[in-house]
Amino acid sequence: MASAKSPSSTPVPTTEHASESQIPEAQWKAMLKVLNAIYDYRTDDGFDPSKLFQRKVNKRVIPEYYDTIKEPMALSTIKQKIQRKEYQSFAEYVRDFALIPHNAQVFNLPESGAFQDALVIKEQLEKQLHMLVAQGLITQEVATLPDLGEIPTYENVPLAEPAEADAQDEESSDEDAEDDDDEDGDEDEDGRKKKRRGPRASTSISKRDAGDDADGKRARGRPPKLLTPMEARMQTILKGIRKPKDKAGQLMIKHFDRLPDKTAMPEYYAEIKNPMAYDQLKRKVKRKKYKTLEDFMADVNLMFNNAKQYNQDDSHIYKDAVALQVEAGKLYDQERAKPDDAFADDEGKVPLPNGILHNGELYKVGDWVHIQNPNDLTKPIPAQIYRTYKAPGGQSMVNVCWYYRPEQTVHRFDKHFFPNELVKTGRYRDHTMDEVEGKCFIMFYTRYFKGRPRNIAEGTEIYVCQSRYNETLHQFNTIKTWASCLPDEVRDKDYEMDLFDHPRKMKKHPSPIAYLIKDEQKETDELPKPQWGAEGAPPKVGAVHRRPRNEKDSPPPEPTPPPPPKMPTPPPRQIPPTPQHSYTPAMPQQPQPARPQPTGNMSMQNYTPARPQQWPALAAPSPAPQRPPSATPVSYAPATPQQAPAAMPPRPIPQVQPSYQQAPQGIPPPPSATGYPPRPPTANYREPPPVEVYTLPDAANLSIPPEVREQYQRDEFGRVLFFTVPPVTVEQPAEVPRGHSVRYLAAKARRAELIEKRKKEREAQKEAEERVTKKARIEETREMATTVGEMKRKALQLLEKQLAASLVGEIGDQELNAISAAQEAEFERKKAQQENKEKRTAMRSIKLGSDFFADDWDSRLVQ
Repeated sequence: MASAKSPSSTPVPTTEHASESQIPEAQWKAMLKVLNAIYDYRTDDGFDPSKLFQRKVNKRVIPEYYDTIKEPMALSTIKQKIQRKEYQSFAEYVRDFALIPHNAQVFNLPESGAFQDALVIKEQLEKQLHMLVAQGLITQEVATLPDLGEIPTYENVPLAEPAEADAQDEESSDEDAEDDDDEDGDEDEDGRKKKRRGPRASTSISKRDAGDDADGKRARGRPPKLLTPMEARMQTILKGIRKPKDKAGQLMIKHFDRLPDKTAMPEYYAEIKNPMAYDQLKRKVKRKKYKTLEDFMADVNLMFNNAKQYNQDDSHIYKDAVALQVEAGKLYDQERAKPDDAFADDEGKVPLPNGILHNGELYKVGDWVHIQNPNDLTKPIPAQIYRTYKAPGGQSMVNVCWYYRPEQTVHRFDKHFFPNELVKTGRYRDHTMDEVEGKCFIMFYTRYFKGRPRNIAEGTEIYVCQSRYNETLHQFNTIKTWASCLPDEVRDKDYEMDLFDHPRKMKKHPSPIAYLIKDEQKETDELPKPQWGAEGAPPKVGAVHRRPRNEKDSPPPEPTPPPPPKMPTPPPRQIPPTPQHSYTPAMPQQPQPARPQPTGNMSMQNYTPARPQQWPALAAPSPAPQRPPSATPVSYAPATPQQAPAAMPPRPIPQVQPSYQQAPQGIPPPPSATGYPPRPPTANYREPPPVEVYTLPDAANLSIPPEVREQYQRDEFGRVLFFTVPPVTVEQPAEVPRGHSVRYLAAKARRAELIEKRKKEREAQKEAEERVTKKARIEETREMATTVGEMKRKALQLLEKQLAASLVGEIGDQELNAISAAQEAEFERKKAQQENKEKRTAMRSIKLGSDFFADDWDSRLVQ
């Protein structure tokens, strides 16, 4: 039997803690009724226009909103003020409600979804207020919306650029995925998808056409949902219990959408120990919290049983709970009877929730992997798996999110990056398992300096990520919450770490493509474009610019140690033309033969380094050996291409910086010597020095057998050293004995003498202090002994007097005389003993010059 806690069909919010107010209770109820009507209103297609206005705009996400809107307002604010009874008049309530559509119209463009939703809210608000006027609760004057200011007009103003709109969507897509109130799976009573009217306070809802690949699959944004049979059954049940309506045509599920407010109905939570609502069911399904369909149905029944327990049997909510619970049971039976094959998606994809076994390695959602890069086989694409499924043809596939390397992005020339840093992109692509080279690992920058992941395979490449990268606007945004960048399945999971003894300092280094900056580039130039290569691959190389630093960009770190001051560049001299045969360029511009590169056999003919000089087309094959076939392809990561057309390897060890001499301006090199067009003059352009020594990545280095590595030169970490130039023969000077100068030795001797002298002075001072302390301690002990002896003597005398006084009355004269005589006899005996002792001592000290000692005398003969 249900408990009768509520006298009406719906629970009435408590007013136990409400303050006194002059507004009649009927008007307070009317305020709440209007608010609930706005909350519950749905358009013909089932869309909720109040969704954008239920909470205030996030100031962190859209700070410019608060620069324009001086009185932000949301439905949650109005609801709170009603519960606390803060309104002093009904007109004040109407003004707050009118602020919501007014603010949306002021901030947004007329074509935006937020603007259109605001008009719907305004229309419904006026309709509800007119109903209150008809009921006589308020006057027409109070029901009229106040004039809150002029709404700006937009004439012939184009919508925001699709690129910018899509950029905003990309930046917030991952963070919005954590907002459980913004579910993509909401559907109306007919089972149709609700249309999203655009992000809150956005200026456009247009989508970029370029966001779709040639095959029609989305390249940016979260990948489409691919549900397992169990998840599909849960979604069907959730949709099914949302369809039934009551006699008034209202959805029955609306009473179960959200839990009641704790401040308004504390008595509900006092009785219901395990609350459950429809939005919580959706959230747990999305987070993949349910292991079985039965666990999901247990929560569904819990939601309806809570409603039946709290409400009366004849209440509207109780009856709706009974009907929906029966409907949920029918849906459960129907879905259980369907085979798993019936839940394949429209394209025939079958999800593989347990992962894919490939080359003896299990790949599952959340794993970090290397994907083959068609542009550069030595630079695989770091990515994270979001979906694992089987294609209609039976081929195992993964959907991954790409991460870019710094040299593949467009950024300011002075931007710095961490070693092994990556940036998260908005590209989600499908790949076959044959394109997966192996596993890697990407850590958030806040944990990268504390330790490394535990139990990962030896040689696994570990990267660090701090920012998202917007490919459209070429902007970097620091990631605030790392969980927002992960798939739903692994957001609640963490990995164990082997912590360092102490956190390591992470130093950023200049951009690996900073050398691409040119002197003629200005702050007003357009953003440069990256150089693209093969289809379906990241850029071959990014670009750098001098445009003003974005407000989100941090300034470059200070150099440590500071570089030495630069010598002023002398002004160019005007040198008259001289015969060409007498001129020798300071820097030879002859194309050098291709040096050996640690790369596989790859085609780079389409790549032209961004240099001021013109390079002739070279077709020199790389003498590097082919990469051996293996289960997990070896991943190389050479540095950005320098002078040779092929990519250079990464992590060059400290190298000798060559010095360049700039040729005098105005003197062109002789055409006969160069054979190609003259190099245009560049006043301050500095070419990057060529890499002379480098090492392979750890994974590639470990692929070399140890017995082979031992035969070559290695660095302190055991990595084989590779050289791009032959050794230079240098004559070693005659061996000079090592030693110190006379001045150094003399100073060292003086210092040692001074140290010894100070040491002796300290020891002497310490000894003197100890002597004084010891003497004072002896004197103090002696005085203490004298004082104690004197006190003993006085105490003994006092005791004798007390004993004598106590015995005077008890002992007669005869006894006293006997005691006195005994004392005198004892005194005389002790005196005689003392005299005999002194005589014996004197006799022993007598030297008679004989062979016997004084002890041989018999002292008893001495009288």
